[in-house]
Amino acid sequence: MGNPVGWFEIYVQDMARAKAFYETVFDVQLTKLADTEFEMYAFTMTQEGYGASGALIRIPGYPPAGAAANSVLVYFHCADCAVEAGRVAAAGGRIETPKKAIGPYGFIALAVDSEGNTIGLHSMQ
Repeated sequence: MGNPVGWFEIYVQDMARAKAFYETVFDVQLTKLADTEFEMYAFTMTQEGYGASGALIRIPGYPPAGAAANSVLVYFHCADCAVEAGRVAAAGGRIETPKKAIGPYGFIALAVDSEGNTIGLHSMQ
């Protein structure tokens, strides 16, 4: 069996704002997915790499979960999660939990994105 998560989707209302947030925080370029029913922009992925990839998705009538209502939390891998956490406010989000140690499992920070979704940042340093 491979990794337990094969794909994720982050629901957004304002795609331009959300795309700018994630591209700024993670210093990446999201790619528009063609031939999809809904507007989607995917994170860069590699089949041989660790973890799973996913996309931002805008579906009319399906709002983001909101910081208080999230029931699933996606953690993004970072070399040092303090770096990405440091970009959150300038990108239109806010830090919910600053970088903190989680014992032998490294460090995490929690952020609320420009759409109100809570996301996790994880690193080993």
